[in-house]
Amino acid sequence: MKKNQIDIITLGCSKNLVDSEQLMKQLSANGFTVKHDPDKVEGEIVVVNTCGFIGDAKEESINMILELCEAKKKRKIKKIIVMGCLSERYMADLESEIPEVDKFYGKFNWKNLIEELGKEYRSDLSLDRVLTTPPHYAYIKIGEGCNRTCSYCAIPIITGRYKSRPIDEIVKEVEKLVSEGVKEFQIIAQDLSYYGLDLYKEVKLGELIERISDVKGVEWIRLHYAYPSRFPYDVLKVMRERDNVCKYIDIALQHISDNMLEKMRRNVTKQQTLDLLKHIRQEVPGVHLRTTFLVGHPGETEEDFEELLQFVKDAKFERAGAFAYSEEEGTYAAKNYQDDIDPEVKNDRLDALMRVQERIAHEINQNKDGKIFKVIIDKEEGDYYIGRTEFDSPEVDNEVLIKKTEKELKIGEFYKVKITSADTFDLFGEVTE
Repeated sequence: MKKNQIDIITLGCSKNLVDSEQLMKQLSANGFTVKHDPDKVEGEIVVVNTCGFIGDAKEESINMILELCEAKKKRKIKKIIVMGCLSERYMADLESEIPEVDKFYGKFNWKNLIEELGKEYRSDLSLDRVLTTPPHYAYIKIGEGCNRTCSYCAIPIITGRYKSRPIDEIVKEVEKLVSEGVKEFQIIAQDLSYYGLDLYKEVKLGELIERISDVKGVEWIRLHYAYPSRFPYDVLKVMRERDNVCKYIDIALQHISDNMLEKMRRNVTKQQTLDLLKHIRQEVPGVHLRTTFLVGHPGETEEDFEELLQFVKDAKFERAGAFAYSEEEGTYAAKNYQDDIDPEVKNDRLDALMRVQERIAHEINQNKDGKIFKVIIDKEEGDYYIGRTEFDSPEVDNEVLIKKTEKELKIGEFYKVKITSADTFDLFGEVTE
């Protein structure tokens, strides 16, 4: 057990990661040694930043907490602190069921954690973070919460109503990170399509991305988690005209059947979805779309699923993921629908959908063979440098593998790379200049 060391373990999404990075800066500024996701827990204090999105994520968070409680019993840890989405939602239950945890905080009151440790929250460092990503890219959280009322989703229950950050504050944070060497920015929120409406009475995503794009030193900007209903079309012009705005949008569609879109309370129709996708591809030639689908939602018939499957075949999304419905207490679906689809059927549908998507992904990658792309180098592993194109977000998308030669490549630098071969999830290439 290392005195004055705090180990922080982050579970869940990149929005949680940003919170952990801000906390790490505050703790280190107050004299603590801070380690993130250590291979071995050694600090006398451990902070777990939990996820409470779906069953599997909640289970992972609980298991991690219980594992640390065992370590505390063996006197390997002095204090356990839990924060994040799981404790935001279930704090009273967790406090009574896991008394070994010294303190629970929610998602938004973690600043009190610093004061409870006898230190002071430094407001002058509110935009500062200790990056846990490679130093050339960072996540920028532009808002919290969600105003949508999708039937299956507990996130609005956990995070509350949408709250945008001011444009000037976000730009200032980007400028600061650029001065520290960051070149690539993943713009994240639960719903990019709503950004600015609460603060400015109109959606301001296009203006925000334009402002970030103007910052000298910003090489790539990538958009995550847009919503199809009331999509902010003005951002497409910025994407088309600005070289440093990646031709990439992460937009969760969830389904295509009108029956299911209505049951899911998505506030969008099949035709509106088709029109949106057509508009995006026309406005931004070469754009890569990432999306997510939900199968097995209550009321999904075989016909609904077949319609979704055909849609995926026709739309040919460059990137797509899917998950099976799991009932989340407190949601509209949990209160109003019966979870009536057999788990085996859900998994069969999930597997069928992903098999189709894998074939599409393979075909799209094959079409990149022989083409030249701008690639950023993230790391080196064994005999390869590992990089990404503008169409690939860290952790979730394709990687470009470049065989090591006498020419040494620098981590965080950009190179022109010719693709020499491809498989379903990776591209292989060689540097051309």
